Amino acid sequence: MNGSSDGTGSAADSIRSALTERHPAVPAVPGMSAPSSRLAAAAPAGDTARADAGIGTGTGTGTDVRAAGVIGSAAAGEARDYRAAFDAAHLAMALVGRGGDVIAANRALAALLGSEPHELTGQCAADLVDLAAEARTWQAYQEVLRGRQARLRCTRRLKHPDGHSLWTEVTLGPVPGTPDVLLSVADISDRRDLQARLRHLQMHDPVTRLPNRALFFERLSAALESSAYGSGGTGRIGLCYLDLDGFKAVNDTLGHRVGDRLLTAVAARLTQCADQSGYGRSGGHLVARLGGDEFALLVEDSTGTEQLAELARSVLAAVQEPFDLAGQRLSVSASIGVVERDAAGTSATGLMQAADTTLYWAKADGKARWTLFDPERNAHRMTRQALSSSLRPAVEGGEFELEYQPLVDLESGVVRGVEALVRWNHPQFGTLTPNRFIGIAEEDGSIVQLGQWVLRTACRQARRWQIEQPSDSPVFVSVNVAVRQVWDSDLVGDVAEILAETGLAPQLLQLELTESAVMGSAGRPLQALQALSDMGVRIAIDDFGTGYSNLAYLSRLPVSVLKLDGSFVRGFRYEEGTHPNPADETIVEALVQLAHRLGLTVTAECVETAGQAARLRRVGCDTGQGWLYSRAVAPERIAEMISARPDVSGL
Repeated sequence: MNGSSDGTGSAADSIRSALTERHPAVPAVPGMSAPSSRLAAAAPAGDTARADAGIGTGTGTGTDVRAAGVIGSAAAGEARDYRAAFDAAHLAMALVGRGGDVIAANRALAALLGSEPHELTGQCAADLVDLAAEARTWQAYQEVLRGRQARLRCTRRLKHPDGHSLWTEVTLGPVPGTPDVLLSVADISDRRDLQARLRHLQMHDPVTRLPNRALFFERLSAALESSAYGSGGTGRIGLCYLDLDGFKAVNDTLGHRVGDRLLTAVAARLTQCADQSGYGRSGGHLVARLGGDEFALLVEDSTGTEQLAELARSVLAAVQEPFDLAGQRLSVSASIGVVERDAAGTSATGLMQAADTTLYWAKADGKARWTLFDPERNAHRMTRQALSSSLRPAVEGGEFELEYQPLVDLESGVVRGVEALVRWNHPQFGTLTPNRFIGIAEEDGSIVQLGQWVLRTACRQARRWQIEQPSDSPVFVSVNVAVRQVWDSDLVGDVAEILAETGLAPQLLQLELTESAVMGSAGRPLQALQALSDMGVRIAIDDFGTGYSNLAYLSRLPVSVLKLDGSFVRGFRYEEGTHPNPADETIVEALVQLAHRLGLTVTAECVETAGQAARLRRVGCDTGQGWLYSRAVAPERIAEMISARPDVSGL
């Protein structure tokens, strides 16, 4: 007889029998009759002794009976130990049958659920720990019961009969060798509370206690996602992006402690505005501090721009009310960018970019105001950005060309010179005039590179006209120069190099600077202008009469030409049924006489009619420029004008 193997099997059966309070049939021990085997397995110790006394009466030997009795007694003792451990365990556990009902539960589980162990027996395990709340979890639970899935672990929030809630981690796994599964339930409420506190610290600003940038973007993304799935709201979203005006000065002059107090006070007012306006929601703030002195107010399911405008106005008024910070009275203002749009197709990044752009507009428009996002203005900004990023490569790629507008002698009608006007043949936006890109070039510094190209190309073309038409009087070429070219480059050196390279005489080059750039010049700009004038280059003041008009300063500048702004010339135009304004003519005549006394010549811009030309000629203006003579044209057309005899019949 193999006693070790048989004893182990009987002990395992006895443990399972004691644990589940069931008594399945015990298999017969080899060498023992079936009745004696069942008796040894199931009878108490006294019965085992009586069986031992009956040796010789059965088919087995007395030794076999005594061995079976010892094994049965050991198995029963081991089963009692396991049952005691099961009941005394601190981990809440239950044995669940294949049908899903509780076979046995320990005291820890009963205490967790506010019950008694025997009261849990026979109950549906899934109902006790709320496994049917989610379809996915329920499906996994069914797979574990059927033996198709080895394990299930999930988190559940349970409600104790006394009313308090607790977070638990529920685990189910099979009991080896049986069709049953073991359910364990661990109370993780303390761990969840700690995680919640840590998350709150991580996701909230320590100064203002508002949600920080990370939490704001998390909630913004969730709001956009819920709107995309149609939660029954308006499907729109709004954002007020706020920045305090001059906050850095508060930190610098009063210290960061006062600055932090101001931020806290502002946060309280913003939260109050959101609550009073009805934009607050249970479960969290709609107001967040994104960093520094930047705040955001999120409006989910907004009803339109008027709702956001009303909120922005209330916020602006609230912030402008003086703050009393521990005896320190401060008054501040804010700039607000407002965006309101359909949530569908909107990303968190796109919404914030629009808000940031609109906030920049509010700052640029004078601060202490709110500005609503304007798609057309934004499109212009995007175009401007695209032009800025491609300006330098465009110069190197040969995307620019020059056209020329003639400067005509008002007395003879002869073309005395031309003004070079740059055009950008943009591959995406087509032909662009200077007003579309010169300002951008001045801002990012690419005007230096572009200006050098324009200067070299214009001088080369003027020299070519001179060579191709030697019998005609040479025409000068006038090139516009930005003040940044004077500051950021060696303009004098560039001009000298280009004149030497092209062979153009200095007297045939005229450089135009605006009145605002020339007037008040000192230091390097004035020295550069003087050096160019000494070189023989003509200096012209463009748009004269629209800037400083400092006539006393004009006498000290190395200027050769004044170009009257077109606004003066337009006043000379004869309209049907109207008479010329004598004041316009008097002003222009005085300017011309003053210029002539200073040894300067005068060019009138925007000459469009013969009547204007006649009046300008009468007051002594030297040359005219405008559509009366020609628009800006290609170099070939200028060559024809130079060689053609002037038609002075209308002059």
